[in-house]
Amino acid sequence: MKINRFLVISLLYLAYNLSASSTGVLRFELGDQKTEDTTTFKSKYSADNERCLKCHGQGKYEYTNETLGKQVRALMCSDRIIKREEFYNSNHKNFSCTDCHSEQYTKFPHAGELRMEQKLNCLDCHGGDERFAQYHFEEIDSEYKQSTHYKLEQDGFSCWKCHNPHTYKINIRNSKNIKETILYDNSICLNCHANFDRFQLLTDRKEINILKTHEWLPNQAVHFQNVRCIECHTKVNDSILVSHLIRPKKESVRLCNECHSQNSLLMSSLYKFRSKEQRHNNGFVNGVILNESYVIGANRNAYLNLFSLIGFIAILFVILLHIIFRIRKSKNNQKGGQDVPIS
Repeated sequence: MKINRFLVISLLYLAYNLSASSTGVLRFELGDQKTEDTTTFKSKYSADNERCLKCHGQGKYEYTNETLGKQVRALMCSDRIIKREEFYNSNHKNFSCTDCHSEQYTKFPHAGELRMEQKLNCLDCHGGDERFAQYHFEEIDSEYKQSTHYKLEQDGFSCWKCHNPHTYKINIRNSKNIKETILYDNSICLNCHANFDRFQLLTDRKEINILKTHEWLPNQAVHFQNVRCIECHTKVNDSILVSHLIRPKKESVRLCNECHSQNSLLMSSLYKFRSKEQRHNNGFVNGVILNESYVIGANRNAYLNLFSLIGFIAILFVILLHIIFRIRKSKNNQKGGQDVPIS
């Protein structure tokens, strides 16, 4: 069964919408216009951030051109639009805009040279801080520098190409919904690898047809819906949340038994946040996989294994007894002068 382009686009669209889903209401005003933003989180920097979001929080903005002495309405560049509901549901929801951007941005119009300012990277905030030690950011950075993505840094690749600082959130740490995690994480990869306009920003290679390059994969649709790209394209590292060592294409996982086995790679990546006790709940090895989706060859039941072994031994014992009795019966018949063939 082959997956089509519509399915890839649908997965990306669904992941995008899942990442923006939220509840509750937050109101803000832009002139006489009132807008509702769905979010339950109330940031202490909401008022400060509105200085930026009153323009960057929507598709159009309005300002006074003092030189011409009139009001001007213009479209906001799509790459500069920050959706409130996504930002206030992201990992950085507690931040003020000026925590990362220059204070000079509070002045309008913005000075042109501000666009050339050096952007922060992850370790500028997360590195060397004991509060974030449990997330092993330094190890993540070390892995990233060994990955195929790192060689694109001179062409403009950075952490932000995958992790938009205004919208990024981690699902795998707490999420109980594996399907949502798969869709969300895969959308990060597909954002470039299924969007040729973005892909061209980093390479001059011709457009890659993801479906064609994965033609060797049996049941494409099932795999794309139930595992993340990184399950096959990264080196497993059980000490960090998500492996960042993206391997060359020739080193990606291709052997079925690397996942479809009792020691499935999935237990060290997609399902590793589940406790060992839960994995063995009710006697199942890799039981968490059984609860979410059935992975052929990866699931075992310890009790069924024991019963099967006992049954197999019992059958061998019965066969052995049958052979012994048949042999004894044959010998008795021979002693009695009867020639009865063994059937």
